[in-house]
Amino acid sequence: MYKHTLEHTNNNSHITILGIESSCDDTSASIWKNGKICSNVVASQSVHAEFGGVVPEWASRKHQLNIVPTVQSALQNAGIQLSEVDAIACTQGPGLMGSLLVGHSFTKGLAMSANLPFVNVDHLDAHILAHFIDDKSPQLPFLCLLVSGGHTQIAVVKEDYVIEVLGKTIDDAAGEAFDKAGKMLNLGYPAGPIIDKLSTKGDATKFVFNTPNVEGLNFSFSGLKTSILYFLQKQSKLDPDFVTKNSNDLCASIQHTIVSYLLSQLEEAMKLTGITQIGIAGGVAANSELRLKLQVLAKKYNGEAFIPKFEYCTDNAAMVAFAGEIKLKQKKYGTLSDVCFVRK
Repeated sequence: MYKHTLEHTNNNSHITILGIESSCDDTSASIWKNGKICSNVVASQSVHAEFGGVVPEWASRKHQLNIVPTVQSALQNAGIQLSEVDAIACTQGPGLMGSLLVGHSFTKGLAMSANLPFVNVDHLDAHILAHFIDDKSPQLPFLCLLVSGGHTQIAVVKEDYVIEVLGKTIDDAAGEAFDKAGKMLNLGYPAGPIIDKLSTKGDATKFVFNTPNVEGLNFSFSGLKTSILYFLQKQSKLDPDFVTKNSNDLCASIQHTIVSYLLSQLEEAMKLTGITQIGIAGGVAANSELRLKLQVLAKKYNGEAFIPKFEYCTDNAAMVAFAGEIKLKQKKYGTLSDVCFVRK
């Protein structure tokens, strides 16, 4: 079926992979060649901002418009033709079903027409493996806190890049908690970067919000969002301008609560496993307080902290291409009957 079986590529540097990512509202394509990322193109969708969140139907339609030019740009930026690609890697899930279907179906069609093998990549695994794209990468075993708009989990990466999830959210994600809190504070979308910016001018100890007590290394954010909502409603009844007057302190306090909760669970994972190589991944990894306190936590245990480049924290195809190489080495090829999955 395929023009390449890849048995000739024992040396990783000889593999050229086209990565495709379409799990949410960013269409991305990347080229992995000669053991490095040669291009990483992302087409974002600004249409969702006024609604305070991603509109799934619009996202999938935008992917249909963006995917061909995005792939063409990735190939052009890398200076190669499709005929030079050895295989294609694409996101299979989790994510928005309509968005996933666009990228996954496109990949299968392109692979069949070009007579190329393709592999399915788990979106969350790809975020974690982004730490290993560049030369300065963690030693194994490695603990990673994955924090994004849709997912929050702690995972350990073992030998041969085997990933084991140690804990995950039982309801909502940390990124969603930031965005919902931002909506309560009448901030824009996505609210995470805005809260991060305003926090620098606020007092993180001004307001206290309770964090949930869940079993093991799992997380929960639904109760925290509710406590923020009730607090704001109560204070706004006493003073209609409460949010406006205290926006900086509120942002700082909310951010401090979420970040401290995340890292307290990661610290528990360090104690349980004895692993001191730690990192963060996902869109929330761009948060300045989280990045700073991760380094403090690593130093506390004489360990080392790792944070991928910003372009590898948000949804991107570079991480998919790299993760795809691992699947290819394991000969875990995709088939035309493979389907997408929404949740992991």
